[in-house]
Amino acid sequence: MEPEYGLPEALPAGETILWQGSPDFKALAYAAFHLRKLTLYFAGLLILRAAFLGASGIGAADLAVALLWPTALSLTALAAVATLAWLSARTTVYTLTDQRLVLRIGIVLTLTFNLPLTQIETAGLRVDGTGCGDIPLCLRGDDRIAWLHLWPHARPWRLTKPEPMLRCVPDAVAIAGRLTSAWGAANQTPTTLIAHQPRAAHLAPAWQPVSV
Repeated sequence: MEPEYGLPEALPAGETILWQGSPDFKALAYAAFHLRKLTLYFAGLLILRAAFLGASGIGAADLAVALLWPTALSLTALAAVATLAWLSARTTVYTLTDQRLVLRIGIVLTLTFNLPLTQIETAGLRVDGTGCGDIPLCLRGDDRIAWLHLWPHARPWRLTKPEPMLRCVPDAVAIAGRLTSAWGAANQTPTTLIAHQPRAAHLAPAWQPVSV
């Protein structure tokens, strides 16, 4: 039992929660677990197998039987990936306070990362057509969090200097705005969130900087 939802301990006196949220399951399944690509991959394999068997002159009934087992295996694999994405979304809690950003992640082994707002150097933003998006965080100093410990809450391909990331959060533009305001207050620095419009694509092709 958590002392406070999403936090490893009760909130200290004087600290205020500004926002709590979790990844959107559907967006996480597509973006981090590549469920759409896997579905197309398995569908392509089944089509190729059906075409090969059909060219050999096999009957319709025998073709259906021959495709039954590969189809069952494909569906099982897709269901397993979807379940992992659902569990990841369900067990993840992002908490923004006026002092820090807390990532509570992990399906079996729960890990909690406390990121003081004063240790965040820059942030980014990428939004899909539904408003869900990713907010990666570049930390100051030489401290590193292992990429494997963070995944899937890490910016892709930043292996030498992993960047923690709020992954597939709904209404990402508004959350980025809250983060920017909280960062400015914690660091006593005026900031402005660069205007960003969601794109129609599943994920916008380029990261937008957040001036924190």
